[in-house]
Amino acid sequence: MNGNVSVDEAIAKGHRVLNLPTVVFMLAGFGITVYLSAHNLIPVWGMIAGFAATFVLSWLWWSFMVTKWRLWAFENVRNIHELKKRAIREKLIWPDNSIFEKTEIRSAVDKLKWAELQMKFRHDDLFFDDLTIPNETIIYYSKSKNYLQMILMLLCSAGGVYVLLKTDNYIIGSVMLLGGAYYGFREYKQATNTEPQIILNEAGIRTVSTEFYSWQQISNEEVISEGSGKNSHFYLVYGHPNGSEHLQIEDFDTDAKSLNQLLVLYRGRSNKKNR
Repeated sequence: MNGNVSVDEAIAKGHRVLNLPTVVFMLAGFGITVYLSAHNLIPVWGMIAGFAATFVLSWLWWSFMVTKWRLWAFENVRNIHELKKRAIREKLIWPDNSIFEKTEIRSAVDKLKWAELQMKFRHDDLFFDDLTIPNETIIYYSKSKNYLQMILMLLCSAGGVYVLLKTDNYIIGSVMLLGGAYYGFREYKQATNTEPQIILNEAGIRTVSTEFYSWQQISNEEVISEGSGKNSHFYLVYGHPNGSEHLQIEDFDTDAKSLNQLLVLYRGRSNKKNR
């Protein structure tokens, strides 16, 4: 069983050969189309055709290269369960049976090789402990993040006062003043909140909104991204006997990557201890 490539290395290569070229193709295609249209070198329908062609060609690149990357990565990485979860989370591949997964271009040879690689999923991932991580990690609200956001909100309020005093835009000024004050106070409350928001150890997880559950009671734990662009947010999610957790983490003193690594590590320590 090949295992000479780490999950991090495979994911990094995936971004280089899939996402980066796709973004470059999109920007170049859209840019060229807009330039030609602005200089009246193509008709209106040519601009629409240019945008459509750019999208189709970019998608074809991804559809072809994702198969090549998938076969290479899953052949050369040992911990393919972690690899698959990371690849889906970082939008390199789509979940199984997704309609977009069906757009991947696979030859008969590719399909045969991918079927053979399914055998690797019968093996559990190897666990590599990180002794620099303590026996327990407690995550709080981030003072630096929340104080910074509080300052920005107070500046928004100050801007609202200026608008009210210097212009006739009473609605805009009032919204800025009241909205900035409200969210500024909320950020202050979070910055001064000393209650643990997440506690993780080899026994299990407890969050500010969910009681403690052992790893044996928890399923499908990970940090996911929901939404897109400025409306994108990260959430800690997992299932437990009484339902599920769905906790937004952006204001905490951690990030999605670090928290996902902690989930893998403490789950691994628990499995190792209970063997």
